Amino acid sequence: MSEDAIVQVAPGVHLVHGSDTNWVVLSDGDAVTLVDTGYPGDRQALLASLETLGHAPESVVAVLVTHAHNDHLGSAEYLSHTYGIPVQLHEAELPHARREFLHQVSVGQVARQAWRPGVLPWAVRALRSGGKADVRMTRPQPFPGEGALDLPGRPVPVHTPGHTAGHSAFHLPEAGVLISGDALVSGHPTSQVHGPQLLPAMFDAERERSLAALRTIEDLPADVLLPGHGPVHRGPLRAAVEHARELG
Repeated sequence: MSEDAIVQVAPGVHLVHGSDTNWVVLSDGDAVTLVDTGYPGDRQALLASLETLGHAPESVVAVLVTHAHNDHLGSAEYLSHTYGIPVQLHEAELPHARREFLHQVSVGQVARQAWRPGVLPWAVRALRSGGKADVRMTRPQPFPGEGALDLPGRPVPVHTPGHTAGHSAFHLPEAGVLISGDALVSGHPTSQVHGPQLLPAMFDAERERSLAALRTIEDLPADVLLPGHGPVHRGPLRAAVEHARELG
């Protein structure tokens, strides 16, 4: 993995760019919290990012998942099964992670948008990366309580439903960082705009709830946005939310 794929934004806080999706490594000494895991096809890049930062997979105390789409859940079951790492999501997202149902853009929805610039190349890459692979979890766990989790980085889960029912962002108050998952991104191969934005509507389970979820995060004290897609965004979170609203 190239070093420019790993971006440090604060001590112990790194955003890693995978194949069209990101994950975050939070470290405190030798202990690590991993937020999201990329596509199944990102597994070697995921492990390489830990190695580059000086960590073995055994150093991961917990995996936090913003939501159970394949490009974020990809290696969660592997890490849980192979290393015994607990994987935590919002309670409403647990059945999604177990694949009791699947709220994910369908091949038909993508095909209907294939005329749009960037959609077809992205779809081909997504399929090659395991976008339709079976990544269901057997033992996903809910967050253990309210407030900051007792994990490296002290992340605070913030329920931001809409993209999926149990989507959660993670606030790092001490670092002034919001890990936003897909509730707010800064770019995507299927989008022709740059900067803070919602994903194209075809990706959301409930678009109106996605818009409403922006109210949940806009007043959080943070000036660094680590999105599930796109580069690091720096600037007041309220301004980022307003920009996303203007784009619709």
